[in-house]
Parts: sequence; structure tokens; C-alpha cells
Amino acid sequence: MKSISSVFKPNHKALIGYITAGYPDIADTPRIAAVLAENGCDIIELGIPFSDPLADGATIQKASHQALLKGITPKGCLEVAADIRKKIATPLAFMTYYNPILNYGLNAFCQDCTGAGINALIVPDLPPEEGSELGEITEKNDLDLIYLLAPNSTPERISAVAEKSRGFIYLVSLTGVTGARDSLPPELEDFIKRVRVRARQPLCVGFGISTPEHARRIGSIADGVIVGSRIINLIDEDSTLSSLKSFVSSLRTALDSN
Repeated sequence: MKSISSVFKPNHKALIGYITAGYPDIADTPRIAAVLAENGCDIIELGIPFSDPLADGATIQKASHQALLKGITPKGCLEVAADIRKKIATPLAFMTYYNPILNYGLNAFCQDCTGAGINALIVPDLPPEEGSELGEITEKNDLDLIYLLAPNSTPERISAVAEKSRGFIYLVSLTGVTGARDSLPPELEDFIKRVRVRARQPLCVGFGISTPEHARRIGSIADGVIVGSRIINLIDEDSTLSSLKSFVSSLRTALDSN
């Protein structure tokens, strides 16, 4: 099993693919994860479905809702992760909101994450000022706790995240929710530069990335890209996953061209 840090090497840009655990079906998730890994993804972000996903746009909200209707639970997500881990060595990061972790129990959840082969947690509704307890528990269980920054983050918030985020820092490309978009904001480069001044961690950009051109642009200034909604769309459009394979390969090629 590889670590998150092992992904970030000189002259290599990380490709991180998001999928919702249990969508379209629990049995499909390991197969989709393997496709991502085989076609160039360095890290797989595995979303734990939640009833109130504030950071997610319509595409991921729909996937999360349908997975919940089919009975997926955090425990079920852990079982899916363990199944994925048996098949691939690619680092796995759970994307989850804080409430499911709290309900599960912080210690128990982190211990079970380690047992299932999870490498990191991404918790979009956990500010660094409130993350000390989870930070300590994740560290004891060899899990990276990854924080997010938005373009409107203050210098103080950037410094706080730079002090506490492990693995990488997740940069939100725009203010708002996830979702495929036609273009990225022109001020993105300035945002990344502002964070670089204060952070030593790799910087990976997500939200709105949906084309190889987006990936190439971000790869020229950041350490990795995160793609989610477009992946979910392609899973919906083509159950054979052929379109997904081609898309992920095109992202990998675009990143490698930098």
C-alpha cells in the first residue's frame, strides 16, 4: 500500500479521482476504482454518502442520495474500501463530513479506516480551529488529515491550514460547490501563489475541473488536480466505463505534458 506522500515526486503531477462509495451500486465501486488506478489516477478519493453534503453540487448530491437509498452506511463504505484495497495499492482518501465520523466515534472510525487501508481523511466542514482532536487521533492511526482552502481564505486561515494539513492541501478552485464547469476562474493562479507563500505541503486543486485543458493549466502551477463530478457523469453515461477510461487517460496525458 502506497502513502499519500509517495505520490508527490519531482516532475510528476498527481491525478486524484473522486467516486461516491456505493454508487451506482456497492458492487460497482471497486471496479470503478480499479479503472481509475489503471488509467492514471494516483489517489482515489472515496466519498462517504451523507444526507446534507453542503460542499457538493447536484451531481455528487444525486450520487450520494442514491447510494443512501440503497443502504450504504459508513460501515459499508469501510467494507468497500477494504475490498478496493485488496485489488489495488493506490492511496485511498475518504471524503466525509464531520457528523458521520462523530456518530461513528472518532477513535473507532480512525482505527477502522486504518484497518480498511484508508490513507487519509478529507473533511470539508471541519475548520482547522476545531480539528485538533481529530488531528491527534488520525496521526496516531497513520492517517493524513487534509484541510481545504477557498479563494476567499484569509492569510490567517491559510497559515492555520498550512500548519495542520497533512498529505496535501485541497484548494477549492472557486467559491461554491462541486460540479463540472466549462471554465476555471482567471484568478486561480494568484490564489495558488498566495498559498505557496505560507505552505510547504503539495497543493492540489479541485471543484470544476472537467477537461484535459483544465488539468494541463492547473498542472502547470499546482502539484495535482482533483476530478469528481465529471467522473460521476461519465459513469452515468456509459456503464461499460470505456468513456471513463478514455477520459482519465486524457487527464493523465495532459498532466504529463507539463
